[in-house]
Amino acid sequence: MQRVQPFVFGMSDSLIAEVGGVPLDALHRDVDAICRCCDRIPEVAARLGVKPPQPRLAGFSYCHVSALGAPVVFAAGSEPNVVPIIRTPEDIDELRAPADYLTSGVVPERLRALDALLARRPEARRSIGHTYEGPMTTAALLMGQDFFLLPYEDPTRAHRLLSFCTESALEYCRAISERLGHPLSPGPVGIPDDFAGILPPAPFQEFVMPYWERFYTALEATDRRLHSELLREEHLPFLADLNIAEYDPSADQYLTAELLRARCPVPFTARIQSWHIRDLAPAQLQSMYRRLAACEPTRISFYMNRLADEEKILAILEAARELAS
Repeated sequence: MQRVQPFVFGMSDSLIAEVGGVPLDALHRDVDAICRCCDRIPEVAARLGVKPPQPRLAGFSYCHVSALGAPVVFAAGSEPNVVPIIRTPEDIDELRAPADYLTSGVVPERLRALDALLARRPEARRSIGHTYEGPMTTAALLMGQDFFLLPYEDPTRAHRLLSFCTESALEYCRAISERLGHPLSPGPVGIPDDFAGILPPAPFQEFVMPYWERFYTALEATDRRLHSELLREEHLPFLADLNIAEYDPSADQYLTAELLRARCPVPFTARIQSWHIRDLAPAQLQSMYRRLAACEPTRISFYMNRLADEEKILAILEAARELAS
């Protein structure tokens, strides 16, 4: 009997902006632009036979680091970027959490935009973005690429920074969850920490695993999920040590679905990437989907990023629906 293969399909912010005829950065704070996109995107969803996306502010991961003092640059027509604030290891000694996360950085601006959106679209997603990045990624955002030398050159300060990133993220998480009306309680917890795999196994055990464990424990995770894009095969046994329930390699260039099926000790997801959709023909994408399904991931995800890909998305959806039925 053929195995049923679950899938996840979504419409990206870039597609929503294209359909609405607005620049991408407008979806972060221009409620008129967001509503205009929400009015137009159902036409595309209907052609694909899917539900239109819930009204939302554009995806954003930097509220926490912004509240810590890192400037965020919203470049016209593109994704925002963070400017590091730690210039020397000694700067780590001066780091302090804000007295009020909800009035720091870009948080109040995003809260105002969300409140305005909810007033016009009560069904909108009650979120101002991903709550946090993982400790390694947060440290890299605050310090830049120099952070990756710190575990070797100044391990004490590396631990100090990672501890600060972890504890402040937990404090921000509690504050924003209360403000948005869904206070923390035991449940599934996901950590996105794309830069963690830069460290080889020995320093990974010292500088990554304890902080992930702190996150999961403090947030009372009943189901531990992990998104990390730079892990290698030698990192995989650590996933079992951390009791990870589902691992999302996303765009990990070192781990194929075939390798994960053979070596990953925990359930994993698979994804058809935007560049696959851009570069491959519809029939090739269907073949790719079937190859991924043969590796038995918990789910296969893919997203529509531009109107030009509609025929290809329809082809993938045809294969996905067949294998999910």
